[in-house]
Amino acid sequence: MQRPNYGNPAPAHSPPLHHPVPQHVSTVPQLRSPPPPAPPSQNGYGYPSQQGAAYGQPAFGGIMNDSTAQMAFQFGQSGAKAGQQYLEQNVSRYVSISALKHYFNVSNSYVVNKLILILFPWRHKPWSRKTALGPCGQEGYFLPPRDDLNSPDLYLPLMSFVTYILLSTLLAGLRGEFHPELLGGTATAAFAVVLVEIGILKLGCYLLSITNDSQIVDLVAYSGFKFVGIIVTVIVGELGSGGKGTGGYLGWATFFYTFFALAFFLLRSMKYVLLPETTPSGGGGMATTSRQRRAGRTQFLFGYAFVVQLLSMWALSRQEGPKVPAKT
Repeated sequence: MQRPNYGNPAPAHSPPLHHPVPQHVSTVPQLRSPPPPAPPSQNGYGYPSQQGAAYGQPAFGGIMNDSTAQMAFQFGQSGAKAGQQYLEQNVSRYVSISALKHYFNVSNSYVVNKLILILFPWRHKPWSRKTALGPCGQEGYFLPPRDDLNSPDLYLPLMSFVTYILLSTLLAGLRGEFHPELLGGTATAAFAVVLVEIGILKLGCYLLSITNDSQIVDLVAYSGFKFVGIIVTVIVGELGSGGKGTGGYLGWATFFYTFFALAFFLLRSMKYVLLPETTPSGGGGMATTSRQRRAGRTQFLFGYAFVVQLLSMWALSRQEGPKVPAKT
């Protein structure tokens, strides 16, 4: 049974569609998206500035606007300034900070040439230090080490001092005798030797009435140059003896060579410190006193360069070999 079709039959042809045509042309404006919000202005440290934070939430949560925080900040600044002034006043009594900067003003070429000069000083000339005129054109000052090979510095003594301590402990470790107390003991012994030398030099300068503006720093620098020869002696002695210490013919030969080289270097270099040029203003009596004083200073310089350096270098360059247990 078929279901009857109750709908109307489809027409043979559909009527055409007519679209409405606008009579008046209207221009539609072009719409653009609004510009993105500008980021808050920042200062040099990357934090929002106070001006940009005034329109919204205050910067740092309003901490910098708090009067208590500002008072604490001012108090901290005043405390830091007072501490800096106290440090400068107390340290300047003994050592000038600007003077220390002068002694560390070195270059690579100066370090290499200075090492060569300490080990081979025999044909070096001249030994006098270079000076430059001051701002007024009258008073002169010594040039820094990077501009004057004959100038003392603190870089080489400090680096050689540290190298000596590390080298001594390294050799002890290779012999199987390293222990943590050895590092501090070696540093204490080396520092004590330098202090004894400085005490001897200061006592001799006091007894012989020797004065110099930068005397103490120069004496420390010249006393520390010995570690260059000690390091060479220790290395050559260990290599020559096969790790059995610095004894043997090669070790002793290296020791005496570095000792005489250092003594010759100190005689020439420390002449301007311990033997300053003085012109007697009086008659024959003053000239005689000046000659006697100069002779005493010369003897003191020879004693320091040969006797004191011989004992100190021998004490610091001793490297004993491994201990052999006794046979029972």
